[in-house]
Amino acid sequence: MMSGRPSYRALVNDGSARGQELPPGITRRITSYARPHWRAILLFLLVTSVSAAIVVANPLLLKTIIDRGIVAGDGSLVIGLAAAAGGLALLEGVLALTGRWLSARIGEGIIYLLRTQVFTHVQKMPLAFFTRTQTGSLISRLNTDVVGAQRAITSVLQSVVSNLVSATAVIITMLALSWQVTLLALALVPLFLIPAKLIGRRLAHISRDAMDTNADMSSLMTERFNVGGAMLVKLYGRPRDEADGFARRADRVRDLGVRQAVFGGLLFTMLGTVTALATAMVYGVGGVLAVNGAFEVGTLVALTTLMVRLYGPVTSLSNVHVEIMTALVSFDRVFEILDLEPAIKESPDARPIPRGPVGVEFDNVSFRYPGAEEASVASLELNPQGRGSDDTQVLSGVSLRAEPGTMVALVGPSGAGKTTLTHLVSRLYDPTEGAVRIGGLDLREATADSLREAVGVVTQDAQLFHDTVGANLRYARPDATDEEMEAALRMARLGPLLEQLPDGLDTMVGDRGYRLSGGEKQRLAIARLLLRSPSVVVLDEATAHLDSESEAAVQEALAEALSGRTSLVIAHRLATVREADQILVLEDGRILERGTHEELLGRGGLYTALYRTQFAPQDH
Repeated sequence: MMSGRPSYRALVNDGSARGQELPPGITRRITSYARPHWRAILLFLLVTSVSAAIVVANPLLLKTIIDRGIVAGDGSLVIGLAAAAGGLALLEGVLALTGRWLSARIGEGIIYLLRTQVFTHVQKMPLAFFTRTQTGSLISRLNTDVVGAQRAITSVLQSVVSNLVSATAVIITMLALSWQVTLLALALVPLFLIPAKLIGRRLAHISRDAMDTNADMSSLMTERFNVGGAMLVKLYGRPRDEADGFARRADRVRDLGVRQAVFGGLLFTMLGTVTALATAMVYGVGGVLAVNGAFEVGTLVALTTLMVRLYGPVTSLSNVHVEIMTALVSFDRVFEILDLEPAIKESPDARPIPRGPVGVEFDNVSFRYPGAEEASVASLELNPQGRGSDDTQVLSGVSLRAEPGTMVALVGPSGAGKTTLTHLVSRLYDPTEGAVRIGGLDLREATADSLREAVGVVTQDAQLFHDTVGANLRYARPDATDEEMEAALRMARLGPLLEQLPDGLDTMVGDRGYRLSGGEKQRLAIARLLLRSPSVVVLDEATAHLDSESEAAVQEALAEALSGRTSLVIAHRLATVREADQILVLEDGRILERGTHEELLGRGGLYTALYRTQFAPQDH
C-alpha cells in the first residue's frame, strides 16, 4: 500500500494556506461533521495503521528467506516464507480496497451533508445576496471547497496516520537491524526534502496557473455557448477575434500543461535518482559491514528495502502542516457561507396570510438597499469594494392602500422606486422603516409559504428553466394535473400554441425559454401565475418589450390574471393606466400624486407631463 515515493498531491502545495488566519473553534466544528461517521473513521484508522505496519513485514520476510532459507539451503523454509509473503500481499490488497471503500463512504457522506447544507442555506438568502455574489464563486464553494473540506477528514487523515505509522515502524526496524546504516539513511533525508520543496513549490504555482487559466477558458465558453451569449456574438461579435481570444487561452493552457508535465517528470526523476544513489551508498557501506561480519546479507537487503520505504513517508510528513491547513481553509470558506445570516427570515411565531380577497397596505415605508456587509461576503464578490452600508434612500415615507380586488398603477420616471416597491410586496426585501401588510398582517410576521401562495409576480423578462412546459408550470404548483395546466395555458391565451407543440406539455422550452417568442414566454409566465391563483398580483413592466400583436395577447391574458385580484402594476401602457382604480405617481422614492386617470390629468402636475411624453402617443 505504501511506496517509496510520496504522493504527488503532497509535493505540489505551494503553502498559500500556511499564513491563513482560521477562526477559533473550527476544529471542534469540523469534528461535528465527522461524528456521525465515528465508527467508520475508527475502522478506517485501524485499516490504515495495519496497512502501514505491513510495510516492514515484507523486508523482514525477505531477510529471513535469504539468511535462513537460501544461504542455509533450506528449500522448504523458502517455499513457506514465499507463501507467507504472497499471503501478506493479498492481505495488503484487501486492506487497501477496504480503506478506499471506507474513505469514499466517509468522504462522500461529508460532501453530501456540506453540499445540502450550503444549497439549502443559500436558498434562504435574500435577493440582495444574489445581486452582489459572483455565481461562479458560489458554485465553487459547492464543488471545489466542499471537496477540499472532506479531504481534512479522509485523505489528509489517511496520509498523516499511514505515513506516521510507516515512518515510525521503518525507523524502529532499521535501528534494530543496524544503527549505523539507519543513521546514514536518515542523513540522506535532506536530499529528498530539498528537491521536493523547491521543485514541488514551483510545480504548485504552475498547477494553480493552469487551474486559473482553465477556469478563464471555461468561463469564456460558458458565456459564448449559452443562447444569449451566442446571439450577442452573432449580432455584434467578430468571429475571428473570438477564435483568436479562445486560441490565446487554449495556447496558455497547452503551455502550462507541458511545463506541468516537465516539472512533474523532473521532480520524480530527481527523487528516483536520489533514491538510486542512496541505495548504492547503503549497499556500499552495508556491503562492507556484511563482508566484515557485522551482519548477514539478508539483513543488508532488508535495510536497503526499508530505506527506500522510509523516504516517501518522511517527505510527505514534512508537508503535512500545509496539507492540513489547506483542508481547514476549505472548511472555513464553506463555513463562511453557512455563517452568513439571511437578512430576511421567517419569524418563529409567523402566521399565515388570510386566504381569499386581501388588501395591500404600505404604512410609512422607507427603504434603502442593504450594503455589502449585510448582504454578502467579500470572497464571493467579483470586485469586493465599497463594503460599507449603502445609505442611499430609495423609498421615503411611502403610504398607500390597495383595497381587495382593486388595481393600483405605479407610474413615474426611471429610478423613482416603482420596482423596489413591488419587491417589498413579495418580501424580496424588508422595509428599513415602516411596514408592508397583506390582509392586515405585517409580512415580517407572515409565513413564507403563505406569502408565496398569496403573491404572484410577472416581470418584464419572464424566467423559465431549461425544462419542459409542464415542469415550468408545475414549479408554481407541483400537484397540478395536466388538465389544470392546459386550462391555465388556455386562459393565458396559449391554446393555439399548446396544440402546435410537438410534445405537448413535455416540449422543452430551451435555455431561459429561448425556443418561445417574447409574447409566448410572458403568457407562459402568466399561465404559471394563474395556476398558482394568488390573491395579489404584481406586474413589473410585464408588456414593456413586446410588439403590438404580442402585447394584445398578453393584455388579454393579464385581464384574466387580474380579474377579482388585488394588483399592483408598473404601468407603461395607457390601457393599464385608464383601467386602474388608483394611480400613484412616484418620484425620488416618494408618492407625489395619487388619484384616477381623469383626476390626475386635471391637476396639471407630474402625471400630466408623463402622460404627454409617455402615454399620449399611444392615443394615435
